[in-house]
Parts: sequence; C-alpha cells; structure tokens
Amino acid sequence: MAASAVSLTVDDVTRSQTFFTTHLGYVVRHAADGFVSLSHDDAIDVILLARGIEVLPPEQREQRASGLILAFTVASGLQEQEERLRAAGVRITMPLRQEPWGERLFQVTDPNGVIIQFVEWAASEQS
Repeated sequence: MAASAVSLTVDDVTRSQTFFTTHLGYVVRHAADGFVSLSHDDAIDVILLARGIEVLPPEQREQRASGLILAFTVASGLQEQEERLRAAGVRITMPLRQEPWGERLFQVTDPNGVIIQFVEWAASEQS
C-alpha cells in the first residue's frame, strides 16, 4: 500500500477543511465542489465529502461522520498540543487525562462534529 486515508461525510466541507488545515497542520491536495483531500506528513490522509454528494452510493449520501474517533498518536508534548489548541480558540471537548493503563489523551471536536483525539502512550515498564 502506498498510503491510507479516512473518508468522512460532513455537512460543511469548508468548515472541516479550515479546521484541519488551521489547527492540525493538514494541507489540501485536491479539491472540488463538495470534496477535499487533505494530507499530512505524519498522519493519515483525510478525505472530506459533502453530505448528499452524488459520488456516494444512494444509501450513503445522507449519512454523516458519527460514532467514530479520529485518533492521532503523539510521541511527546501532549499537554503542549492541548495548550496550543486551547490558545487558538479550539474547544477542548474532553480535557487532558490519564487512564489507569497509562494512556494520556484529550479530545477536540471539529465544526461538523468529528471527534479528534490526541493520544500519548506511557512508556511500558520492564519487569
């Protein structure tokens, strides 16, 4: 495989595109009416499709991205990422926390309701 992407159907492609390019470091690779392909050097590509777009099969056209979490793993600097996004006016929808198994994470939600989670794994302890 050369690359991987996730395709999300949203109500307003432009609002999600702006969120991803402004706050998450994505760049636009391809765009057309109701469609944009976003790329990032260190993350999975994201394709945004407008709800109702005719390129989708009829049974998928009115669905929206929901019930999923787009997770990005960071090697370090998770707290700095949360602070950067908060300072930029992004609403943190789940503040930074640490799970008992060592995962540290926080979530934001884009203007179309796409949940984006940032995760930092604790170093595994050697026995």
